[in-house]
Amino acid sequence: MLKDSLLQVLIAFLPVCCFMAWYSKPEQTRYSNISLGLACVVAMVLNMRFSIINEHGVNLDLRHIPFIIGSLYGGLPVAVLLLIVYTAAKLSEMSTHWAYIIFAIFLLTFIPLLYSRISVFQGSSRRGKLKIAAFLCLLLSILQGSSYFTSLSDFEIADLPEHLRVVLVFGALFISITLVCVHYTELCYDRIQLQLQLHDVSKKYRNEMRRLQQFIDNTPLMVIFCDNNGVITRINDVALKFVAPLGRNDILYQKFSLFMDKMNVQFEKSPVERVLRGEDKITEIIRLHGRTFYTVSCPIKDLPSQGTDGVLFIGHDVTELQRLKDEVDRMERLSLVGQMAASITHEIRNPMAVIRGFVQLLNERSPEEQKSYFRIVIDELDRANSIINDFLSLAQNRIVEKEPSNLNDLLNDILPLIWADANLRGQMIDLRLGEEMEQLPMNSKEMKQLILNLARNGMEAMNDKGVLRIETLNLQESIQLRMVDSGVGIPQEQLERLFEPFYTTKTNGTGLGLALCFSIVERHNGKIHVESTIGQGTTFIVTFSKLGKVS
Repeated sequence: MLKDSLLQVLIAFLPVCCFMAWYSKPEQTRYSNISLGLACVVAMVLNMRFSIINEHGVNLDLRHIPFIIGSLYGGLPVAVLLLIVYTAAKLSEMSTHWAYIIFAIFLLTFIPLLYSRISVFQGSSRRGKLKIAAFLCLLLSILQGSSYFTSLSDFEIADLPEHLRVVLVFGALFISITLVCVHYTELCYDRIQLQLQLHDVSKKYRNEMRRLQQFIDNTPLMVIFCDNNGVITRINDVALKFVAPLGRNDILYQKFSLFMDKMNVQFEKSPVERVLRGEDKITEIIRLHGRTFYTVSCPIKDLPSQGTDGVLFIGHDVTELQRLKDEVDRMERLSLVGQMAASITHEIRNPMAVIRGFVQLLNERSPEEQKSYFRIVIDELDRANSIINDFLSLAQNRIVEKEPSNLNDLLNDILPLIWADANLRGQMIDLRLGEEMEQLPMNSKEMKQLILNLARNGMEAMNDKGVLRIETLNLQESIQLRMVDSGVGIPQEQLERLFEPFYTTKTNGTGLGLALCFSIVERHNGKIHVESTIGQGTTFIVTFSKLGKVS
């Protein structure tokens, strides 16, 4: 008898065990209702198959436990299926009218209550679910008790206490086992919910990590992560470009100092080591492969302990910003020159004109041996007037009048002046004009001044045997003017400052000639570029965009 009772209990627990085994993986949750319904049907059939009747005539059959568990946790379709199986089994067992009447009363009471509780059950807490399960068990216990009493053929009042004890013991056992099954089923639900939440969190974490990695790889910044030992743990593609041909595997898990050595960057003290020693944030400007980088080294905070969990090194290429800053500085100097020119022009030119006039008058009335002195004074006055004219030209910011012109025609017009200057210096002019040159909107006066300034600048850089090559090129999107001299060349550190006002490498230069050329080129929406090699010469390249093109 004891073995049969234990078998009934084990069979009653079968749906819960199957449910826990099936529910062990999150991807199987969508089919959990089907698996639970099938397990409950099998358990009900097995309980009925191995049911036993004790010495008191009580049918020890725990089929009601899988019936309740499946109805509550399997949803409405499973509940309907289990009710059909349960009703069919009951009808096959009933033999008296009282049994049919009691079962009909039970169905009329239990079915509406069951299906109203199913929707409430899904959203209840664990305590609420236990209460609902206990209430349904109580109804089924009453049904079982009623069936037991109607099945007694020799009922006597004296035996009532014994019969009540048997019914109460069976009911308590039935309710207890059902509540234990509900408890373990809830534990299974809690576990799978935790697994689902962990799965969602892990998926979000992986997605965030993937987004972060994509951001790090695609950002135009140099990004390097180091651990507490100064070892590189992550590096993006921008940083790897500066240590080519080394790859990611060659740099990862190496010291940060090794990475700096590969880039030929020397720090007095490594910024990563300084951060690891306690400094909060370090900013430095470094030069790398001819470009300027603004670097930031800061600690990565460990949130629980607020300690340092590594170092983040970021490098921002600020070459263009630095270039723009230098351009703004140059424009400010040009503006200052313009203000100076505007303020002193009338104050100086008028007295100089008067002085020059009186010097010429004195020159005509002076003895022949003194006229050379007056000529020197007049030449110096003319030189001063030329400098003032350069000031005025440099300060021009107004819109100049332009008309379609051919660059070759302008060169041919001014070529006799250039040849005359070259002959006085003992130099040669090599003119190479492009064919079928398109016309460009130009101010002829300013363009001639540009050509003459560049030509004289090139001739002054050569000795008496030098050759100045003047070229025009008709390119697909632009027209170029090239002045190529065979002089001594210009050092790289001077090339960057050639077009600054007042900057000159000549003994008697004013530093305004090339600045004036730059101003003229800008007013014609062009660009000027210098290439120079020490000992071989210098090339000035002026590029003008064609109509409708962007330079």
